[in-house]
Amino acid sequence: MIFALVFMIDVHCHLNFHAFENDIDDVIKRAGQKGVEKIINVGTSLESSRKAVELANNHENLYAVIGIHPYHADKLENDWEKELINLGKNDKVIGIGEIGMDYYSYTSNDVVDPKIQAKVFEAQIQLAHELELPLQIHNRHAGKDVIEILKHHKNLLRKTPGMFHCFASTEDVLKNLLELGFYVGYDGNITYKGLAPGETVESARLISLTPLDRIVCETDSPYLTPVPYRGGRNEPSYVIIVGEFIGKIKNAPFEKVEKITTENVRNLFKI
Repeated sequence: MIFALVFMIDVHCHLNFHAFENDIDDVIKRAGQKGVEKIINVGTSLESSRKAVELANNHENLYAVIGIHPYHADKLENDWEKELINLGKNDKVIGIGEIGMDYYSYTSNDVVDPKIQAKVFEAQIQLAHELELPLQIHNRHAGKDVIEILKHHKNLLRKTPGMFHCFASTEDVLKNLLELGFYVGYDGNITYKGLAPGETVESARLISLTPLDRIVCETDSPYLTPVPYRGGRNEPSYVIIVGEFIGKIKNAPFEKVEKITTENVRNLFKI
């Protein structure tokens, strides 16, 4: 149990989703009481990106990351790039995401044509370059292709290019993204036993190979609720559990994990 004063940042969540529409103020208040000083809400479509910006404008400690998730790459609205650019000019928008590639077949949606995914991913890398914002990368079972695209567009990446959200992949992908300068986000699913479907490397192994000064903590709320709350709705206050678990894997005191990962977020997003 932690009794010392805590200051953490949930670098990726979705309070802009319907799961929080009835009690969002309570959720934000609870996070603050636990020591989560800032929350970054992330869009996956134009609709959720708009909502993320709206929430950020209405709450001092909330920020927005906007973008089109690969799941939605074949469901684009007209002039979607123009609207993202307009949203991206808001002072509370601090990144472009979650964008990337996803080869997982969901119950509600088969795998989107990889060529369409790549086209939308590349367009948003260009957009982030124009807006001078870092990237939040989504990668599911597509790490090799994500790295290839990022290397191909290396000239468009910032010195601190961004982060990989909810990282799960191979040691080789981890090595490559670190060499490109990316930070790595870990979530509540690191507390689960065994391998996630389709993965070949346990999260504890990946965390052990990731330097602490390149790790950021996130929840992906309302998903990926950490043990012991698994089965219920996730929320930003649980990012502290993620930090504690990383500390156990790294054999580092929580205070060190808290301090360094928070500094990492500030270095990345300038908040």
